[in-house]
Order: sequence, then C-alpha cells, then structure tokens
Amino acid sequence: MTSIGSMRVEKIVGNNVVLTVDPVSSKEYVLFGKGLGFACKGTEFIRKDDARIERRYKLEEGEPMERYESLVDELDPDVIEVSDRIIEMMKERLGTPVHPKVYFALPNHIQFAVYRLRNGMAIDNPFLLETKLGFPLEFELAGIAAEMIENKLRIKVPEDETGFLALHVRSAAVTTPVGRLAMLAAAINDTVERVERGLGIVVSRDSRSYFRLVAHLREAFESLAEDRRPDNPLRTHIRENYPNEYGIASESMRQAADALGYPGDIEDEAGYLALALNRFVQTYEK
Repeated sequence: MTSIGSMRVEKIVGNNVVLTVDPVSSKEYVLFGKGLGFACKGTEFIRKDDARIERRYKLEEGEPMERYESLVDELDPDVIEVSDRIIEMMKERLGTPVHPKVYFALPNHIQFAVYRLRNGMAIDNPFLLETKLGFPLEFELAGIAAEMIENKLRIKVPEDETGFLALHVRSAAVTTPVGRLAMLAAAINDTVERVERGLGIVVSRDSRSYFRLVAHLREAFESLAEDRRPDNPLRTHIRENYPNEYGIASESMRQAADALGYPGDIEDEAGYLALALNRFVQTYEK
C-alpha cells in the first residue's frame, strides 16, 4: 500500500485506538474505531477513508506523539484491554461519544490504582459522598467498571476508587478534565461546610436535605461549566435581603469558577444559588 491517501501507523493502542501520522503534512492523529487497532496489526498504513474509522483527533502543538507513545509503552496489556471494554460500555450506556483523551487517561489511572491496591496502599476519596450524589449515573457506570477491573485483574476495587472512576466517566462525557471535576466535588463539600458555618445549622449527610443541597450546588456549578450565563434581574434585591446567603453563594461560585478556569461574571448565578440556600435553610431536616 502506498502512502497516498493513507496514514502511517505509528502505534496501536488496544483494539480500538491507533496513533498515526499523515506522511504528506506530518500532522499527527489519533484514530478511533471499534476493532481498528486489531485490524491495523502488521500493517504500515491505513487509508484515511477507511470505513472502520469512527473519529479522528489531531494532536495540537504541545501534544507530541512521543508523550502518547510513552504512556502506551508503560501500560499493562490487560489494563489496556479492560479500559477498552469500559470505554465501549460507557459509550453504549451514555449514548454519546467520549472525549479522545479518555483512551489514555483512563488506563493510566487504572494502572496506578491497581499498583496502589496490590501494594497495600490505601485509596482515600474525600469527595466520595458528593460524587455519589452529584453524579449518580456516572457512579453507577463506575460500579460496572469496577467489576470489570476486578474480573480482569483479579483485585478488589474499593468504593473510594469507584468514586474516582465516576469522575473519569463524567469527564469522558462532558470533556471537563478529571482534575477539575475533583475540584468541583471539593467545592461542593466546602460549600456544604460553609453553609453550616454561615447559617448556623448541621446537615446530616444521609438526609434528604443534604441530597437536595448537593443537587442545587451541582446545578449551579455546572451552569459555569456549560457557560450558560443566566441573567438575574433580582440580583441586587437578593443581595440586599439575603446578605448571608448571598455571601456564601458568591464565595462558593467563585471557588467553582476558579476550578473551571471560568473568567466570566458569577454574580447572577450566585443570586439564584442564594435563593436556593434561603429556601433550603427554611425546610432542611434537623
């Protein structure tokens, strides 16, 4: 096969992912397709119009091919295989494409987690409860992923690790990096504590009130992630009439904005969150 109209195969990443280079432009691409990696074994080129290619991801400046190749070289083949299966499961259950970087981020996360577990190192997730409540579907899928890891790698996956897997599921679906999702989970936890201190209440972590509060916070913070920028004509009224709630909401929204790298105004959304906090404190279960 000639290189005209084809991509040069540089590295096979599991059964579904291939690292390639366009020999004409020298641009580097990651190709995705079910069984694509398996089909490319023993071949030097793959045609650009190959029907098995479902998605292409062009590596940008600052994303050298060598980085991805080194990540692959360090991975256990069993980890790559189970990661492929988990990602296919995620795509099927979520009904959406996944961000290409999950094909590298997830197996690297799993390999490090397995290393820690096999060497008796504890995995502690301080945001487990917030993750379970904030991302119930993702946590359910992470539970399935944990079972797949256990069956393939013969190791028990604790619930704390399932919580971290849930963030990878979420990140794959919404393209928000896992690190930022963890920071948002921290923002939710910090806000609950801020509410308790600022409003002089104690919220039981197994109450319906806690579930409602986390739902309010997730909705408010995700509005930043999705750049919804709601207009709030009552913002001044809310700030003047509910100064305590508004102060808590504004500080919390700023923390979430910093976690997301969101540069826009957060005060309109803070006003809506302040109203939610005001309603919450009137109805919470002691």
